[in-house]
Amino acid sequence: MYNSTKYTEYSSIVASRTMCFPTGMARINYDGRRFVPVVNSDNGEVTLDTVFHYRQRDDVVWATYEGGHARFGTLVAKVDSEDRLDMRYAHVNAGGDLMTGRCRSTPEVLADGRVRLHEKWQWTSGDESEGESMLEEIRTTEGTTAQSS
Repeated sequence: MYNSTKYTEYSSIVASRTMCFPTGMARINYDGRRFVPVVNSDNGEVTLDTVFHYRQRDDVVWATYEGGHARFGTLVAKVDSEDRLDMRYAHVNAGGDLMTGRCRSTPEVLADGRVRLHEKWQWTSGDESEGESMLEEIRTTEGTTAQSS
């Protein structure tokens, strides 16, 4: 049964956990957003089948991802005052290898309200090569972003 008092209390708790940024901190709330890659360098392992599920508390962002060549992965990041992400990631790929790297993501808010991430990354395992990718927030079937639904 729906309890509006409990919902209001829960909403206040969630808002306090995800929106309490230090003065001058981020404007984009990454919590609950889902992203897919639309562009990736040839040496990258994420594909159009990889889905990233983002979470955020204050200036800390984390995500899990899987699909494509990534069997399962995680990332953790700090968000700065311009909403950029400084992250570290790790995943197990389709070949069973543990892959790690670092990435800097710069967000772009699209006209429809979705977020696009422009990423520059480098493997810290394997050949330690560099690459670039672009991720876009998934739009739900109702036309809203994953976060606002």
